[in-house]
Amino acid sequence: MRTSHDRILTTHVGSLPRATELFVRLRANENAGDAISKELAQMVRLSVEQVVQKQVDLGIDIVNDGEHSKSSFSSYTARRLNGFEPVETVVDRNAASRDRRAFPGAYEDHAAMCAARPLRLATPRARQSWACTGPVSYRGHENVAADIENLKRAVGMQRVTECFITALSPNNVALYYPNRYYRTDQEYYTALADAMREEFLAIVDAGFILQIDDPRLATHYDRHPDVSIEECRAFIAEQVELINYALRGIPPEKVRFHTCYSTNIAPRVHDLELRHYVDLMLKINAAGYSFEAANPRHEHEWAIWRECRLPDGKLLIPGVVSHCVSLIEHPELVAQRICRFAEVVGRERVIASNDCGFATSSAGDEVHPEVAWAKLRSLSEGAQIASRRLWDK
Repeated sequence: MRTSHDRILTTHVGSLPRATELFVRLRANENAGDAISKELAQMVRLSVEQVVQKQVDLGIDIVNDGEHSKSSFSSYTARRLNGFEPVETVVDRNAASRDRRAFPGAYEDHAAMCAARPLRLATPRARQSWACTGPVSYRGHENVAADIENLKRAVGMQRVTECFITALSPNNVALYYPNRYYRTDQEYYTALADAMREEFLAIVDAGFILQIDDPRLATHYDRHPDVSIEECRAFIAEQVELINYALRGIPPEKVRFHTCYSTNIAPRVHDLELRHYVDLMLKINAAGYSFEAANPRHEHEWAIWRECRLPDGKLLIPGVVSHCVSLIEHPELVAQRICRFAEVVGRERVIASNDCGFATSSAGDEVHPEVAWAKLRSLSEGAQIASRRLWDK
């Protein structure tokens, strides 16, 4: 991974707005478990070219494909893994969360509002549920190869600092696809790690930075109200071991890790605080760590890095614009947020990002695309201001 050696570099978490028609077709394809048609493949290719150009135009240094080959960061894996079949049970992952229990009316109203928002095309918003019913293995080689080729083609002669591709952590695959085959969860998790490792290797071998997406690391506490902080830490420690097992042999400098509290813009007061898991997160064999740091629930946590030593060779990728607030951050505020981190861990060890993904078409309840792009512009402008302050002293 590049470091901010002469200015603050900018990036984002991965998911960027895409056309509604593209989302609908991707969702229908993933629900059916079908191979991607030539027409859809071409649509994805053109969309990736456009989203890379958009990132360049906005001044983003470290770009990706916007996850435009996936209807969501998690559901794409069903098409890339053997051993799964559709099931009728649809699980609401927020149903028993601490926050939903604390604000039942707000969550009900929010869900109703999102459900009523039309997609404009006659394809269901809901995604198909899948379960593991046989031996897990990876079959997505053509899919990840297409992702790699699309990004290479889109970047072309563009002046970008670096490129990354996201991939789901094995413990998050397990979260969305229940085990109905393996004797123990440990066997299931290990099989998933071995399978997803093939995707990880393909991305790194192609010369791209691999971003591991793992919201479950931070959200497990809120979604399991009966779990104590110590029990949650024990769970996180197990998942860190699993991720490192999947990353074995991959140089840490080729990996960045992202966790968050998901794309929930409803009331949140029970997020697991960074201080309760930061030491465990830093054990993941990655060079950079991406986390929420811009929204009203987590902006104060920059101060944790005064006491928590960032290991040598590691860098931070804090969110300095939020995905759950529609107000567009002033570039001056963005610069202040960046400088806080830079003054604590060193300017070279900070890359400015957003809190979480901006794929508004997928969940239906995130910020509008126009707002997302404006936030990335503010991110870029704020990084320029911070760079002048940090390097022109």
